[in-house]
Amino acid sequence: MRRIPALFVAVAIAEACSWAALLIGMFFKYVVVGNEIGVQIAGPIHGALFMAYLAVTVVQARVARWKWWVTLVALACSIPPFATVAFERWARSRGLLTAAAEPATQS
Repeated sequence: MRRIPALFVAVAIAEACSWAALLIGMFFKYVVVGNEIGVQIAGPIHGALFMAYLAVTVVQARVARWKWWVTLVALACSIPPFATVAFERWARSRGLLTAAAEPATQS
């Protein structure tokens, strides 16, 4: 469970990078050359990372016991470009990227 916060950070950054790649591909498709190859490559990668971000966010929210509104904001940040990185930095600054303490077990 200690690896989940690191996975969340990695996926949040990767999702933002895939947004950049998709936007660059769209720029070349619609403005520069009219070639779809950038979108054809970056689109599925971004889609996969988008879905991965949603899944890892739900797992991180459960592990760290986030409040419902924090989870909702984290999920909503998957939509605007680069917002996953902004949320990750905000969550890190507030100590939300750790696993919740395990309840003590009696032996």
